[in-house]
Parts: sequence; structure tokens; C-alpha cells
Amino acid sequence: MTDGSPLPRRSNGRGVFRVLFAAVTLIIGLVLAAGGIRLVTLGGSFYYALAGIAYVILAVLFLKKHRLAPTLTIAIFGATVVWALFDTPEFGFWALLPRLVVPALLFGLGLWASATLEAMPAHLRRASFWGGAATAGALVLTLVSAFFPHGAIYAPENLSAKTPLPLDKINASDNWTTFGRNANGTRFAPFTDINPENVNDLQVAWTYHTGRRTTGPGAGVDENTPLQIGNVLYSCTPENLVTALDADTGKALWKFDPHAHAAEHVTCRGVGYYDLDTDTSLTPAQKAALPAGTSHQRLLISTVDARLIALDAHTGKPVADFGKGGSVDLAAGMGPVERGKRYHPTSVPVLMGHNAVVGGWVRDIVHGEPSGAVRAYSALTGKLAWVWDVGNPENPAVNQQDPHFSLETPNVWTVPTYDRDLNLVYLPTGAGPPDYWGGDRNKAKETFGAAIVAVDASTGRTRWVFQTVHHDVWDYDIPSQPVLYDVTNDKGVKVPALIQTTKTGNIFVLDRRTGKPVTRVVERAVTNNPAAEGEHLAATQPFSVGMPGIGNERLSERKMWGVSTFDQLYCRIMFKDSVYTGAFTPPGEKPYIEFPSLLGGMNWGGISIDETRDLMFVNDMRVPLRMMLVNEKNASKYKISMDEVPGFMGTLRPQVAGPYRGVRIDVLQSPLAVPCNTPPFGTMTAIDLKTKKVVWQVPLGTVRDTGPMGMKTHMPIPLGLPTLGGPTATASGLVFFAGTEDNYLRALDSLTGKEVWKARLPAGAPAAPLIYRSPRTGRQYVVISVGGMSHAADVSDTIIAFALPQKGGSTH
Repeated sequence: MTDGSPLPRRSNGRGVFRVLFAAVTLIIGLVLAAGGIRLVTLGGSFYYALAGIAYVILAVLFLKKHRLAPTLTIAIFGATVVWALFDTPEFGFWALLPRLVVPALLFGLGLWASATLEAMPAHLRRASFWGGAATAGALVLTLVSAFFPHGAIYAPENLSAKTPLPLDKINASDNWTTFGRNANGTRFAPFTDINPENVNDLQVAWTYHTGRRTTGPGAGVDENTPLQIGNVLYSCTPENLVTALDADTGKALWKFDPHAHAAEHVTCRGVGYYDLDTDTSLTPAQKAALPAGTSHQRLLISTVDARLIALDAHTGKPVADFGKGGSVDLAAGMGPVERGKRYHPTSVPVLMGHNAVVGGWVRDIVHGEPSGAVRAYSALTGKLAWVWDVGNPENPAVNQQDPHFSLETPNVWTVPTYDRDLNLVYLPTGAGPPDYWGGDRNKAKETFGAAIVAVDASTGRTRWVFQTVHHDVWDYDIPSQPVLYDVTNDKGVKVPALIQTTKTGNIFVLDRRTGKPVTRVVERAVTNNPAAEGEHLAATQPFSVGMPGIGNERLSERKMWGVSTFDQLYCRIMFKDSVYTGAFTPPGEKPYIEFPSLLGGMNWGGISIDETRDLMFVNDMRVPLRMMLVNEKNASKYKISMDEVPGFMGTLRPQVAGPYRGVRIDVLQSPLAVPCNTPPFGTMTAIDLKTKKVVWQVPLGTVRDTGPMGMKTHMPIPLGLPTLGGPTATASGLVFFAGTEDNYLRALDSLTGKEVWKARLPAGAPAAPLIYRSPRTGRQYVVISVGGMSHAADVSDTIIAFALPQKGGSTH
């Protein structure tokens, strides 16, 4: 029997849940309060400190079963929502995610914990339970939404060409004869067989294994776009193993291995092709005077151990009368090359009539590095035709037996471009070493560093110079091939133009006859303080305001990001604890932020132009770096690394210049190894070259093959990842691209940027796709070299060709 009083309620786990929630909330509150107070002392947001204190109080209230706990739960989340909306500089899914997901999770759990409080009326307990359930549902929907693209820009009104220009109005070759397909570098495939309607039917037509070395030091990265001449493809591996492949079957016709090895920056982006029969730079009499048996079609290969080799294109045999037994020593006269460790070509020999121009990568660590001289050699004999040596601008006759070129001058490590009509070759330069301190630079470095230089293709003499960065101490080498394309100026007049993408996110459009800007360029004052010891920085820098800037918006504390509230707080602290004055922040001994970084912006992959619509496509990466110059006294505190990007991240890169002995380079990233800036970290952008405006921009790449701490998430979340390689556009309205950090080859609709097809690859592919039509079968192919991204876990040695199914369903 009982006296009628209510029985005590059994806990049945509710109390345990409440205590656990209070404990978790207390820990979160203490973390946020501690980090938030640190952020406030640096002049940052007060939110995290206040939220941390509020969560600590909330935890105590729940432990005491206080009736104000539910009210404070709602108040904290409500205040957080208001703060998030005002704090977010650009309203969007990814920007709001770290601001709201953890608070929403705590809010939902807090409502459920409120439902365990005995003092609450039954109807409020039920409301708390269902409120928590609704919050859980909203979080699930947020997770689902993460698998859909966010942050795309669509502006179809900026597209000028409603109807594409007929292909017969375009001078387009059937062959892919140079790195950028044609001499102008537009990388435009004038084919329509594969189109947006049937691209989903693409399937693997053939696969070839190159046999490249994939392990060990100096294995390199496969960045090769094969050439296609008739029914033969010519590919190269990072160590310059050259193979001729049948265009329809992928079977090897011949191989040539130069046994080339180097310690750093090992890559081969392509080979040069010379055809005596179509060369108009020689008269019929000069051709007739050539020795009997002269190889008419030949390949030129610049190797990573600094040789220039000529091969017969039909047999793969070295051309005996070229240089010495088919080879020219590119190290001669260049200084201390150390068997390729400090100098070797990383680009493609570019044919200028019967001469080939060759640049090279130069290590950029100390004074006395090898020369950056650019040379032209006869494609027929291998004899030196001229030298562009800015340390000796008069360019006297060079002693072929004992050449000597000026050391540590600006070099050309990417692809030059030859203009046959103007007889000019355009050289995209880097800075003269060392890279990050220039207090004692000479006139040659100050004039020719980070510049586009037009050189007479017959003599090597400079015709004009346009500098994209003054006194470059940010490693803003010009990374990509200048592209030649006629562009209208602000008066509507078509001008023979040169389009140059840069690491700074600026796109410069110049009159290629004079070097004068076609689209507006302004000199803007930039901050020069605090400068490094002994440094003298340029007061202004050029900004291309007549073209869209890509991925170079100014950073701020509010733009710092994270997967969660915690790493966003960490990133805010890192940002406020660094020197950042915007573009061209001065390097110094205190950690400073470089954005866009030396990685890009835009890098070596370059652009593609749909010539039927005047539509340009460019991919980029957006990864800020946190850097610091280190003097001799402090250099011993750090591990020294000579590894290439991104292998030297977190170590000290030697940089012996003035009072400094190195530069510390880190990605500005959270402890989860995720960049601190708001996604996307890489995009593809379409720009109309008539309106000079963005038509669309889409995030590119998912985190399926990467993720926090470098671990694969296996989730195709389209965050937009850093990109390398370049796009290839077709006349059918497609853009093919593979240079993302997930292992896919994609096709985008060229008018909208919408992904219309993708194919899984065995590894990443930081190379531009080759697209051609077989002259034997008429079948159109999309070919990609698949080697793996730099320092990625997935590595491959394959070249894969995709094509539409043949009639009857058979494939090779």
C-alpha cells in the first residue's frame, strides 16, 4: 500500500546522458574560451571567448539541473546564428559550415538533455525532444548537402557569342604538334564527334603502361601531354623515356631511353617535333643542299640531366649528324649544374622554323647558381644559333667550344611561344636567384625577372619586356606558356594579343607586337613594411584590372575556415599572429602570409580557348602559405629540406641571401591539414574574351582521394581542390580536365561549367588531355597521362585513351 504520493522517477539513463553532455560541453567551453581569449589578445573576434564562457556556464547549469539550462541552450545557439550571419563575409554553405555545425550539434544535444530535467513540464520536455530531433534531421540534411556543389558562379549574360563561329573560319590543324596543340598554344581541339549529348558513352579504348619508375628519389611527376602526328603519338616519362604509340591501339612502335636522372624537379611535359618538309624557314635550295639521308621528321627531347637529343620520328634512333651522335650538352657554359641537380630543362623544346629554343629550371638557393640563359639550336645540326643572356645583353658570338654564360640570371623554366608572323619568341621568366631576398640584385634581375620578354627569333636580341612583378621576392615566376590570340581592345579593335596567366591570379593581355597592355593594367601602391633586413621593395606592383582576377581576393580573419569551429578558431589565431598586408605582403623574419602563394594562382598548366566562341578556360589553386625568413642564428633550429613542392612544407628551404640562411614554408592550414581559407581551393573559370567577364566559375575536385591529415575520405564531396595541369576545349562545347587531387578525368559543358561526364583513373593526372581524331579510322580519342599527383599515395605509369564505342560494340 502507498499513501498516494508520487513515486520517485527512475533515471533510466537520462541522468547519465545529461552528465555526459555537461562534461562534453564543459570541455568544449574551456577549449573555446582559452583559444578565444588568445584570439582577442591578437585583436580578433570576441565570439569564441564569449561562446566558450557561455558553454562553461551551460555545463554547470546542466550539472545542477538548473531550470535556466534550456533557456541558455536556446540563447547560445540563437546568438551564434546571428553572429554567423554577420561574421560571414560571403554568405554560403562552406562559409557557414564551421560556424554553425558544432553549435547546432550542441544545441540539439542540449535540447535532448533539457528533456531529462524533472522540473520541466511534460509538454516542454516533449518540445525539447522533438526540437532535438529536428536539429538532428537538419544536420543530416547538411551532411547530404555537402555532396552537392556549392559556390559556383553563373553569368550567362557575359557570353558574347550566342552562335559559335563555323570551324571552316578557323585555321586548325588536324595534328597536335606542340605542347599547346598549335603554335599559338590555345589547346583547342576542332572536333565535334564527342559532344555533350554522347560524352556519357565514352569508354576506355586502350591503355598503355610506360614503364616509368614510380618509386625512389627523383622518380618525378608525369606531366606529359603526348604529341599526335598522323596516326602516331609521342609520349615521354619524367625521366625522358620516349615512346611512339599507334594512335588507334596504343601499342608501342618504338622506345628510346636516354637513361636520364636528376635529383630535383624531375618532369617531362612533352617533346618537340620538327618536320623538314613543312619548314618554310629554309629555301628549297637550302633544303636541297642538306646531306643525303637527312632525317626529315625528328623529335627533340631536352632531358633532366641537361642534354638535347634528336631522334628520327619514324625509328626512334638518335640522329647521327645532330650534335655528337644525336646529342648536345646543355650544361656547357651554364655554371655549376652538379649533374642536373642545379640546372636542367623542365619544359619542351619549342621549334622556331629550323631552330629550337630551350630554357631550363635553375635551383634558386644561393648566389652563383647556374645561368638562366635561353639558347636556340639548329634542329638539323644541333649547332648553337643564339643565346639570350641578360647578363651579357650585347649577345656576342659565343665560343662553341668553351661557352660561358652569366650566372644566376632570370631563367625560363616553362614553355616559350613562337610567333612566326612577327618572328618573335616570347620568353616567360622567373626571378634571378636567390628567390626570397633581393637586397643586392643587379639591373638584369630587376629588369627581366618575372617578365614576358619578346626576343628576335633569328638573333636572340630583346625586342620588348613587360614585367608582371617588380622586384619579385615571392617566387612569382611566370609559370605558363604565353598564348597568342587576337583580342579586342577597349575601342572594339582586334589586336594581335598575348595572354599570360600568372601565380598572382592576374591575367595580362598584351599587344604581342609591342608589349603594351591591350586590357587595362594599373600600378598600385603596395605595403613595404615590415621589410626584411637590407631589403628594398618596389613601391608599386602591376594589377590587371581589365581582366578578371582569379582566386586573388584579399584574405581576412573572417575568411579563415575550418572543418569545425575548433580548427576555424585555430586558423583565425594563426592568421592574426602573422603579418598580412594583402597582395605582395613583404617577406620578413616574423611569419607572414603569401596569398596567392608561390604555388599559384595559376600554374604551369596554362589555358585553353574555344576559338569558335572566344571563350577562355583557366584552372587555379587557392592555398595560402605561412612563410618566414630565417637568419643564420636561428637556422639550426629547423630541419633542412631540398625536396620540391610540396615536400619542403614544414621544413627550412635553404636560401642563402644577405643575412638569411633559409625560408620556412608552411601551408596556412589547421591541425587537420586542411587549408585555412574558405573553399573552394581550386576552380575552373570561363572568361569571355570579348566582354572580358566571367561566364562561369565552378569548384573543381572532390575529397574522395584526400582529406583531413591526408587520409582519404572516400567521399565525393565537391569541395574544390588545388589543381595542376591544364584544360583542353573542343569545338563540340566540352572542356576536358584531369588535374584535380581526386583521380578523375572530367568533361565540363563549356557554356555552363556543369560536369557532364567523369571517368575514374588509377591515380591523379596533373597533365593536360590530348584530343585527336585518327586519320586512319576517323575515331576521336581523349588521352590522358596518368602518373599521380606530386607526393600522392596513388602512383601509376599509364596512358589511357577514351573513345565512343565503335559500331558493333568492339574496342581495342
